[in-house]
This record gives sequence, structure tokens and C-alpha cells, in this order.
Amino acid sequence: MGVLIAVIGPSGVGKTTLVRALARGSGAPEFATAFEQHAERPFQAVFKKDVRYGLVNQLDFFLLRASQERELRASPRTGLIDGGLDLDYHGFTRLFHARGLLSDRDFELCSRVYEALRELLPLPELFVRLRANQGMVAGRLSGRERINIASAQDTVLFETYLEEWLAGLPAHQVLELDVSQEPPGYPESMARVLDRLSAMHK
Repeated sequence: MGVLIAVIGPSGVGKTTLVRALARGSGAPEFATAFEQHAERPFQAVFKKDVRYGLVNQLDFFLLRASQERELRASPRTGLIDGGLDLDYHGFTRLFHARGLLSDRDFELCSRVYEALRELLPLPELFVRLRANQGMVAGRLSGRERINIASAQDTVLFETYLEEWLAGLPAHQVLELDVSQEPPGYPESMARVLDRLSAMHK
């Protein structure tokens, strides 16, 4: 079973950017990658317009993420996932419940499905948590064409949920990176992820 790294953080922080930079970076080990696939998901666009699709959208993402994890674990290369099952639950599902986009019963079902999937699949060996100032996140969200349910105004609450979840994980399983001042390509963050990965393999 291969090593799995999940890059996590709020919408617009640069998760996809870092995953792509690592995957194509000079001197980096070969990675097997998986992405969020917002445009490809069948319920994301309709959920944006109609909250009644919130539950099915979240369950669809959970199943996608579980499938991605299985495929990455089967690869001989290090797996690198943009977001992931845990972020979809601890971050986005909790946020949508707080905003009234998921009912209490919807949230309970999401919790049961997440817990059942996580019992079948081991946690990623490393969570790379990206941080950035709110202005940077807002600017990125305003300039992207991707379908997003979460907004820049949700970032503070979203980060609170991440703090609560990550506090329960061992310190060696989380790598915190502030990308607010990094140039395109994230060279500093790439180097730190690769250093941590090298240490994990020793």
C-alpha cells in the first residue's frame, strides 16, 4: 500500500496549484494525483442553484474521494490528493450544515457514511494544510470559473472546523504551510513537502 498525502484548506487557498506543482516539479518524485473534479460531478451545479441537492452532492463527493484513495493506494507512486474525503466531511459538510444547506438529518447521514468509509480506508499519512490571508483567498475565488458553494466569507468558520479536526491528529501527521507570500509555483512549499516526504521514507 502506497503513501497518501492530502493537501487541505479552504476554497481558493491553492490546493490544486500545489498538487500540480508537486506533480510536475523538477527533481520531485513521481506522484499519482487525484483532483476535486467540480465540473465533472453531476450534482455540484444543481446544488449551487437548489439546496435540496446538498445531501446527494456530499454523498457523491464522499464516494468519489473513497474511490480516488483506493486507486492512489494501489499505485506504486506516492499518492497526492487535492482536498480529500476528510476535508469534504470535516470542512465542507460541517460548513454546509452550519449554513442551513444540509438539514440535521442530512448531516447525520453524511457523518455515518463518512465514518463507514473511513473505517474501510486508512487515513492519509500526511495532511498538508495550506493557509493564506483572507484577501488572497477572496481574490482567487472571485477570479475563478470553477463552481464553488463555499465563499470567501465562509473562510473563517471553515478554518475553525479544520482546527477542531486537526487538533485530534498527531503532530507528525500535519504539515502547516502559509502560502500568502509565495510566488507562483509554490517553490518553498514544494521543498517543505518533499523534505517531509523524504523523512517519512527513512
